[in-house]
Amino acid sequence: MIRRHFFLIAAAAILTLMVIIGGVRLATADATPGGKAGGGQRAAQVSQVVVGEQPFADRISVLGVAKGRQSVTITSDTAELVTGVLFRDGQAVSRGQVLVTLKATEQDAAVAEAEARESQARRDYERWKTLAEKGVAPRATAEQYLASLQSAEAATAAARARKLDRVIRAPFSGVVGLSDIAPGALISPGSPIVSLDDLSMVRVDFEVPDRYLAVLRTGSTIVAAPDAYPDESFSGRIAQIDTRVDTTTRAVTARAEFPNPGGRLRPGMLMRVSIEHGQRQALAAPEAAIQYEGEKAFVFVIIDRDGKQVARKTEVTPGLSEGGRVEIVEGLKAGDRLVADGLNRLQDGQPVQTGAGRAQGPKGAKGAR
Repeated sequence: MIRRHFFLIAAAAILTLMVIIGGVRLATADATPGGKAGGGQRAAQVSQVVVGEQPFADRISVLGVAKGRQSVTITSDTAELVTGVLFRDGQAVSRGQVLVTLKATEQDAAVAEAEARESQARRDYERWKTLAEKGVAPRATAEQYLASLQSAEAATAAARARKLDRVIRAPFSGVVGLSDIAPGALISPGSPIVSLDDLSMVRVDFEVPDRYLAVLRTGSTIVAAPDAYPDESFSGRIAQIDTRVDTTTRAVTARAEFPNPGGRLRPGMLMRVSIEHGQRQALAAPEAAIQYEGEKAFVFVIIDRDGKQVARKTEVTPGLSEGGRVEIVEGLKAGDRLVADGLNRLQDGQPVQTGAGRAQGPKGAKGAR
């Protein structure tokens, strides 16, 4: 029994000693520079960036859709069988080039008949004209045969025009698209045969709020970035500005033209159009240094408090974003030090230790590091 009580007393003594040692270690950690600082918060290791000015370009950014300089869908105005397809998908064609021929047996016969009637009317007129000149026949009779000849010539022209309806030509030079039309197919009026686009120049129509009317100028340079080429931009000019403002959207439509020598821009592409209208100097901060909460934006400003560096959460008003940096309209001043990254680990008023910053200040900003 005595031995059993001895072990219980020994275990209680060891447990009490462990508690005392743990308390001593915690107190020692609080006192050390690398341990928890006052308030129970550990000093966070952060990188810093100094707020400075950089140029920002004022620009209007809108969306537009590209279309060819001239674009049309080739159709037929009559119902007939296809006898020949004289183009390949994606082929460049010239103006007037024959694309499709339709069955024209009846039209050929009509032309032959009209030409025969015209020839007969011409012979009759020549004969009666000669007789009238000799005084054998009245001149009025010759004039009647002249009218018959002219009527026959008109009938021949109409028959030839109906025959031409069976030959479909390119209305302008361009590139044809994909087509499923083949010889033997029956097409009806209005049925699409193939698309034709003039890709030598691409037009982009876009809408701009009417408050920017003073900025828009015909002939002004414009830059567009298609989603298909995210790392490229294309330069063009504003060709036309609509004469009216939409009363519903309060926007005006403008048309820009972009040279397209390589044919890389295609009709239907979504284009992000940018129009610059001036530059200005403004305070800037890295995007990583800004924290968004709903519609509000915050940064952590590093300040000195009681000989220590503390991160103070500060609300700012952001402006334009350019090159990974955001314009700061309100809330900061030049020379303020910001926590450059890792904002989700910080709390307002938490002590920080600054090291070599990964985020750099604006180019040319004094004191940036």
